[in-house]
Amino acid sequence: MASLPLALIGVMLALLFWRSTLNVFSMIGLVMLMGLVTKNAILLVDFANQARRAGASVKHALLQAGQTRMRPIVMTTAAMVFGMLPLALAFNDGGELQAPMGRAIIGGILTSTLLTLVVVPVLYSYLVRDPARRAAAAGAVPLGAAMPADRD
Repeated sequence: MASLPLALIGVMLALLFWRSTLNVFSMIGLVMLMGLVTKNAILLVDFANQARRAGASVKHALLQAGQTRMRPIVMTTAAMVFGMLPLALAFNDGGELQAPMGRAIIGGILTSTLLTLVVVPVLYSYLVRDPARRAAAAGAVPLGAAMPADRD
């Protein structure tokens, strides 16, 4: 959910750049954009969770998720941008009515993709901690550490 405001930034900047209005069509594009942006973040977080279950640390899980999932995320973004380009340019008759939808989607998907690949892993690293780091931060003894009663 943290990546959704990042998409809104791109939508507003794109509409401002193209001097388009925030109308019903751009709102429809915004709803469509929210689903795609959420999917990108879910891809990263799900892969990081799987890597952590396999025994990787948070840092290595996020690096692995970023390296593995960056290509599908960028390919989805490129497909969406090139698919919306004819709509955003409004070459056909009456196309200027629907053009804000394409412009909103293009601006939102570009900024959210770039920012999601950075912001989501940073937030994940703050919210999900390694058990040893969590225990050390709480002042507890990490699991597997020698207890005073264990000494001979």
